[in-house]
Amino acid sequence: MKLPTFPKIYNTYFVAIIATVGGMLFGFDISSMSAIVATNQYIDFFDNPHGVRQGAIGSALAAGSVVGSIIAGPISDKLGRRDSIMFACLWWLVGTAIQAGVNGFGMLIAGRLLNGVCVGITSSQVPVYLAEIAKKEKRGSIIVIQQLAIEWGIFIMFFIGYGCSFISGPASFRTAWALQFVPCVVLMIGLPFLPRSPRWLAKVDRTEEAVTTLARIQAGGNVNDPLVVAEWEEITAVLAAERSAAPGWRKFVRNGMWRRTVAGFTVQAWQQLSGANVMTYYVVYVFQMASLSGNVLLVSSGIQYALFIVFTSIIFFYIDKTSRRGLLMYGALGMAACHFVVGGVLSSGQYVPNGVDGNLNVLIKVTGSKAHTVIAFSYLLIIVYALTLAPVAWVYAAEVWSLETRATGMGISAVGNWLFNFALGLFVPPGFANITWKLFIVFGVLCVGAAIQVFFTYPETCGKTLEEIEEMFNKGGPRPWHTKPGNSKLDALIEEAREKHLELKDVVEGGAMHHESVPVGSKVDV
Repeated sequence: MKLPTFPKIYNTYFVAIIATVGGMLFGFDISSMSAIVATNQYIDFFDNPHGVRQGAIGSALAAGSVVGSIIAGPISDKLGRRDSIMFACLWWLVGTAIQAGVNGFGMLIAGRLLNGVCVGITSSQVPVYLAEIAKKEKRGSIIVIQQLAIEWGIFIMFFIGYGCSFISGPASFRTAWALQFVPCVVLMIGLPFLPRSPRWLAKVDRTEEAVTTLARIQAGGNVNDPLVVAEWEEITAVLAAERSAAPGWRKFVRNGMWRRTVAGFTVQAWQQLSGANVMTYYVVYVFQMASLSGNVLLVSSGIQYALFIVFTSIIFFYIDKTSRRGLLMYGALGMAACHFVVGGVLSSGQYVPNGVDGNLNVLIKVTGSKAHTVIAFSYLLIIVYALTLAPVAWVYAAEVWSLETRATGMGISAVGNWLFNFALGLFVPPGFANITWKLFIVFGVLCVGAAIQVFFTYPETCGKTLEEIEEMFNKGGPRPWHTKPGNSKLDALIEEAREKHLELKDVVEGGAMHHESVPVGSKVDV
């Protein structure tokens, strides 16, 4: 897809803000359901969907996202990271149009499937794009902007849905779903002003453009800056080595690459299996179990999205100063504790066979201090998630791949995310109906499993260049639990390049001084 020529903006934070509007699309679609599933307009129009039927509606986005993630890599390698995001927007426009005109269950599923294809592409390729343009010292915070965009999308759309709940009839949810056009149009307007990834340009042999773009991003356009020189040498050396590697899908498993494939896939899978999306998709059900109803239910549910934004904003400032391993490991254990508490409290609740407030997805209820405990630990679970697995899983998944495998590799990671997102979206409503409080115990055990795998198989990536991270996953690399943040080899390469530059400058200046010391017109012996 060839775009017209537009002036480019190289400030990485501006680039990240525009690019991550793709994440906002994901957030919009999540809470376009969250605020609406408990409204009378939705329940009446779709004939009180519950169990597998509601699960199918909730998981349709994720099903489409699996497809989008699978096709994202080849499209990104062909069109480039930036233009693959533009391609994804076309799917969103069609899917949103179908949802805005929905006339029944089938159209709703179709619209969410098409929106999902867009989300699958953007959720995998926006982190790839950001990882490839950011400095190693800022890569984590730049990618966290993606998670913040998702959360702002959730927050904004939840309250749009809440506001639309006061509109009578099907116009209520149709209006809310039609407003999903807005972030997509904003993204499509902003994309042409973003530069292409210099690493993708190198990959497709557009060398001069790659060096120029790298210099403009990293050093104000100075191609001779030591940082640019050192990073370009590292990019080209690694790219040459990768091109001699096994072709096709074999490159994802040969020569220790399987370690990175497993890490990239599982870190995204654990983000879903941690059970946090029970809260983001179905928090209204959990709070109905805690005896909330009406406007209090919706506003209380919205508070968790505000907490999500606040605490992810906090980790934005610390993500590149602390251990990725530590955040993933201790975050999973913290979430496990919250799940066990919520499950334990709900286990003593009252069984309501006809559903709380007639909602057949909610068959258990607690009151008083028990209800307060459920609400408090639900909020605490989201806080821990916002500080750890929510942002760090995207950062880590974007970092573990090599240049030759990054676009398709991040697609594999996103498949891990969306495959389990789909499975959980389908499973949670019938899970609430069939095993009630035991669902939280299941998620608590899965969180413990996540922490164990992080400890034994995930090396530290904080403060490392993308090329250095390759060495950590190679055969003979350090044990994951021996790796620490920082100590990047690029710093030494930059210093070496700076010293060579100074030596060359001294030689040039010395020669000039020698020339100036000879009087004009005097004879010099040859």
